[in-house]
Amino acid sequence: MRNYLAIIGLSVVLAGCGSAKTNADDLAINNPIQTTLDLTKVTDDKVPVTINPGRFTWETVTYRLPRVVQGTYSVSDFGKYVDDFKALDYKGNELKVTKVDVNTWSIEDAENLDKLTYYVNDTFDIETSGGIGGEQPFSPAGTNIEEDNFVLNLHGFIGYFDALKNSQYGLTVISDLDFKRTSALEVKSEFLTNDGKAITTYAAPRYFDITDNPMMYGKLDVEEFMVGDIKIVLSVYSPNNVHTAASQKETVFKMMQAQKNYLGDINSTARYDIYLYLSDGSETAPKGMGALEHHTSTVVVLPESSSKESLASSIIDVVAHEFFHIVTPLSVHSEDVHYFDYNKPTFSKHLWMYEGTTEYFAQHFQIYEGLVEPNDFYNTVMTKINTSKNLDDAMSFTIMSENVLKEPYAANYYNVYMKGALINMCIDILLRKESEGNRSILSLMKELSNIYGKEKPFVDDNLIAEITAMTYPSIGEFLNTHVVGNVPINYNDFFEMVGLTMGQTEVPTNYIFAGGQNIIFDADQTKGNIFFSQMALKNSFWKSQGVQAGDIIKKVNGADLTLQNAQQVIGGMFGWQAGQEYSLELEREGEVISLSGTLEKATGISESLVESSEATTSQIELRNAWLKG
Repeated sequence: MRNYLAIIGLSVVLAGCGSAKTNADDLAINNPIQTTLDLTKVTDDKVPVTINPGRFTWETVTYRLPRVVQGTYSVSDFGKYVDDFKALDYKGNELKVTKVDVNTWSIEDAENLDKLTYYVNDTFDIETSGGIGGEQPFSPAGTNIEEDNFVLNLHGFIGYFDALKNSQYGLTVISDLDFKRTSALEVKSEFLTNDGKAITTYAAPRYFDITDNPMMYGKLDVEEFMVGDIKIVLSVYSPNNVHTAASQKETVFKMMQAQKNYLGDINSTARYDIYLYLSDGSETAPKGMGALEHHTSTVVVLPESSSKESLASSIIDVVAHEFFHIVTPLSVHSEDVHYFDYNKPTFSKHLWMYEGTTEYFAQHFQIYEGLVEPNDFYNTVMTKINTSKNLDDAMSFTIMSENVLKEPYAANYYNVYMKGALINMCIDILLRKESEGNRSILSLMKELSNIYGKEKPFVDDNLIAEITAMTYPSIGEFLNTHVVGNVPINYNDFFEMVGLTMGQTEVPTNYIFAGGQNIIFDADQTKGNIFFSQMALKNSFWKSQGVQAGDIIKKVNGADLTLQNAQQVIGGMFGWQAGQEYSLELEREGEVISLSGTLEKATGISESLVESSEATTSQIELRNAWLKG
């Protein structure tokens, strides 16, 4: 940013060649593919893109944008967001282009191809309007093009030539001078122009690095800090300035510090970027909350309406999961992952590990490092068990994983975060029992990382046999029965090993339930009113506010509540979060009663895991090894 360059000089860098190339040094196979995104020339929410590959010696070349990107396990078809695709020769004339499918263009007379130009649409807008049809990219995998914010998941802007799959890339991004710019991609140079533009150039060793290094540009709030030897860069876009990076810095620092302690000597990145986009719920704002992992970063979309405390809790759950992906698939992955085909991908059998192990780590580290109490962890486990039972509990995980884009497997993908984590919990307990507390699922992943690592994939069909040989026959039996096979897991067998049993316990809830799915409202169809039921007294918050069974609810936050609008109004209460202001108008025996204030955390009583009073010494020792190390 400190270097200045005259515009006349920049025109040489950016304009490309104006006459046919004849030097062998200019061959496409010998040079990086030069790409340019000009954020200062957005038209109708479309960013102009230029692709300059160098000189081809083939008559025809094929250019593609990804159909599927890693980590999503769904079809995105980024080619459908491309408009006005042109292939230009060295004299500026258009070459013949055939659109082969939604993501693929075939260019004829390629020996004369100078560059490609096209415009890219904003997926956030189209995602919410349903504009193009078909599947839409998951928000954290998508793109945002706004006056003051650009979410640059580069796989949405930049494609690849079939003939140049292993080529390097050079990327130039032109933006307004006052935009903050964050990316973990290597910066080669930065220039400021006389007309208020910033020009940043980046380098990527191959197309994978283009897809693996998202960027965020715009009016961002950015905090940079060290966690041990890892530089953390937290970039936050809050459209209404509700949240700042500084307000979440302590949460991220404590979380990352605990994660590093948990992982120990697994440390595969010097920098980690968190790109947090806070959706304000407006018409063109993204609706898909969550995150997409990359090897050294994650893109996160969460509600801007969250309280500071609720946002912190979401960050711990969501970002912790994504960070643990540095173990798998970064350090431990199959050939399907290593040699990923963005157009016709094949999928590994081992989502139980890529997502399941990662999700288990994201929950287990919190109890292991003292961030939550045991009861909180037990309740999380029970929630995953109950949720997994609503999916196909008798479906082979390896078959589902390998066929994840097809039905009925696609509909059960969510189970990788539920049963996938539980599979790893069972393996963790079993490993600790077999080794008298000396081995765990984490130590197993470290061993696999040492055998394979970032640049060496394993053979998909061999992994379970290798794990069995590295550990114990009981681990192989479990994997073959409950992961390869379709036999549901009896979790009580594993809880018994660590002295846990079922019992009544206090669990977190929201403001319409009282533990589990016990709703706290009832209705009188004859009189047309809705009232608090006896169950409301089992919700800690409403009990503290003095509600009584039979209290008729007349207004919620100023809005009349009727049988006709109950689904909308009560549904809105489902999204209430601690820290928000609320008001209710009740009728009790003909008297109007007003309640208002700040929402506090609510709990209820539910059936969950509790520590057995009859647990033996060996069971307690195994439980302590599992939860405390």
